[in-house]
Amino acid sequence: MQAPEAVSTKELPLGMDETTLEEYALQAKALREFNIPVIDKAWILKSESGTTTKPSWAMFSVGQSNLLANKKRTTILSSHISTTSDQSVNFQWSPFPIEMTGVSAVIPSPSGSKLLVVRNTENESPTQLEIWSPHLEKEIHIPQSVHGALYTDGWFEGISWNHQENLIAYVAEEPAPLKPVFSDLGYKKEGSPEKDCNSWKGQGDWEEHWGETYSKKRKPSLFVVDVASGEVRAVKGIPESLSVGQVVWAPCTSSGFCNYLVFVGWSAENGPQQTPRKLGIKYCYNRPCALYAIGSPFQQPDTEKVQVNIDEVEVASRAISLTRALSSAFGPRFSPDGRSLVFLSAKSAVDSGAHVATDSLHKIDWPVDGKPDPSLSIVDVVPVVLCPEDGCFPGLYESSSLANPWLSDGCTMIMSSAWGSSQAIISVNVSSCMVSRLSPNDTIYSWDVLALDGDDILAVSSSPIDPPQIKYGCHIGSLKWDWSDVSTPLQDYSDKVRSLLSSLECSILKIPVNETSQNFSKGAKSPFEAIFMSRSKYKSEKSCNKYGKDGTCDPLIVLLHGGPHSVSLSRYSKSSAFLSSLGYNLLIVNYRGSLGFGEEALQSLPGRVGSQDVTDVLTALDFVTEKGLVDASRVAVLGGSHGGFLATHLIGQAPDRFTVAAVHNPVCNLAQMVGTSDIPDWCYVGTFGTEGKKFFSEAMLDEHLTSFHNKSPISHLSKVKAPVLFLLGAKDLRVPVSNGLQYVRALREKGVEVKVIVFPEDIHEIKRPQSDFESLLNIGVWFRKYCK
Repeated sequence: MQAPEAVSTKELPLGMDETTLEEYALQAKALREFNIPVIDKAWILKSESGTTTKPSWAMFSVGQSNLLANKKRTTILSSHISTTSDQSVNFQWSPFPIEMTGVSAVIPSPSGSKLLVVRNTENESPTQLEIWSPHLEKEIHIPQSVHGALYTDGWFEGISWNHQENLIAYVAEEPAPLKPVFSDLGYKKEGSPEKDCNSWKGQGDWEEHWGETYSKKRKPSLFVVDVASGEVRAVKGIPESLSVGQVVWAPCTSSGFCNYLVFVGWSAENGPQQTPRKLGIKYCYNRPCALYAIGSPFQQPDTEKVQVNIDEVEVASRAISLTRALSSAFGPRFSPDGRSLVFLSAKSAVDSGAHVATDSLHKIDWPVDGKPDPSLSIVDVVPVVLCPEDGCFPGLYESSSLANPWLSDGCTMIMSSAWGSSQAIISVNVSSCMVSRLSPNDTIYSWDVLALDGDDILAVSSSPIDPPQIKYGCHIGSLKWDWSDVSTPLQDYSDKVRSLLSSLECSILKIPVNETSQNFSKGAKSPFEAIFMSRSKYKSEKSCNKYGKDGTCDPLIVLLHGGPHSVSLSRYSKSSAFLSSLGYNLLIVNYRGSLGFGEEALQSLPGRVGSQDVTDVLTALDFVTEKGLVDASRVAVLGGSHGGFLATHLIGQAPDRFTVAAVHNPVCNLAQMVGTSDIPDWCYVGTFGTEGKKFFSEAMLDEHLTSFHNKSPISHLSKVKAPVLFLLGAKDLRVPVSNGLQYVRALREKGVEVKVIVFPEDIHEIKRPQSDFESLLNIGVWFRKYCK
């Protein structure tokens, strides 16, 4: 048989040769295997834990990439939860999931008897609200003249049923202001119909927005809809300078007014100099915010109660600040008895300038008469932990609270929080201020609470080598839970994935700090951690047993998280599993400055970026090299955002340590970033520490520019040898694409091999399904080409 004719160069895709083409085909097929479903949220309805007469129903929101549609596919999977005669818990799953096409949010009512479904296509009219019980009870269409899309992204997002289940408060985009209209005759004072082909709308004045992910939005505002009538009313009395979010209903009391709303407000004047500038807010907990209370626009006083008068109506119609004593307050939750308003604070982040820091938890004793008062005292429940003892509670980190996080005692909250390199489920007693770890103390696994079933806990657990597993914790007394696995239809992974993961092992390494001579606090001198993934256990500290096919060590990829105040958790990751499948060991470094290790360690990094974090990564690499776990001649480095900042620093500062690099949306030049990013303040804080807040300005001084340059990877560019893959989002507002492209062009001038892929519709997170797939595939092929 005649051999097939070789494919001509002209027919090959851009940037590929025949060898690369074959590698793409093999890896693309393998990567598809790792597109497994992920549980996003869960709800338990009609729960009476410990009884068999009224079993519970669980609903799971499950997400999975739809590559062909380039969208995330969301389905709802339901299960009947019952207790058997031997007191074990049984899950009976619905035979098929239901795809939620066009649905952006699903919110059960407090009793679980009704369900709000939000159909909320971005920038399209109308927004559609559906009330189900269980049939379609009401369908409400809201035109853009009333408001724009609802915020459902987890930051400003706030959708809350009231206790009577007849009103729903939510956060949506304020209606767009009128724009000037022009025609061939000039300016039209009277405006123009939408379909008037003889005129056009001008742009009007430019307005600030809240940066990354919010470029098409101006201002989140508060609205309430009457479920019965479908009428929507904007909440009046909120200062124009506030953007609002995270709304909840205050409890009803014996007072004539029981329809107060509590929400979070962020001022547009949030820069260090309190100038009218909306700095980027997504993932930035250092933006000042406060809790406010205001009456519902549908508030109807009970005329039979003599104490209700016109003065109370006027008070309820004005926003009242509840947390003036704190620079940050968010995540409000009322205790079941309505006596306590509990909330988180990122005061450490606001005061220091770090984008994320250690949170604290506080409460306000809610007035018995239900009338909010700005003079209410704030009680500290969980303070900031500066330097945790080894293995002890390290503090609260980016903690997200359930809509109903309370156990039956009415004073114990259940939440999840980073605990070193893993995530743990914890309880907080708001009366005794005691914090306890509830999930098993096995640091290899990360746990996340999904919902409460009375005093029982529905959770999900995973590790870097174990896909997500639903867990059910039966409360067995005091602060003890008996955890059992829940078999689900979601565990139908391919044999290839199962085989790969079963051949891997994972450990969390304690890395001693290498800079003890500096004037560090105790917390900053404590060991940091790294997650190490490999194919077999090492037998001795000085022998390389992570064998490849030829008996040598597998090549190593050093993975670096962004932030820099973030953390790589010991949970399942598609990217880590895929890269491991290509025959790499992984070293995932949580350098000092990462979340989960106490405030002193975290605050040691601002002012030392580009040096302390670089030293930590090299120290971690030395640690595994000296133990004989890696082949030091075959090391790749991968990171995005600040992780890309670190990766490009490393190939410049330690050019002989790394064979190849891949970065996505890296910070390469702080001097350029400070004038183009939505978070210019971080350039100052990262470079100068907390003192940088004092002289942050859009008008940079010469000496500041010099410092920015010296802290940047571009200052070490002349020493770079490793070939670098760049993955850039063209619509990135956090680290604009020009930052990476400048570095790329400078590398090419020097003769360094570079490959660049720009995704035209992606932002800082390159997470659109097709972009994510192409990014990971190119990383795999690039590394196999230079480090195998």
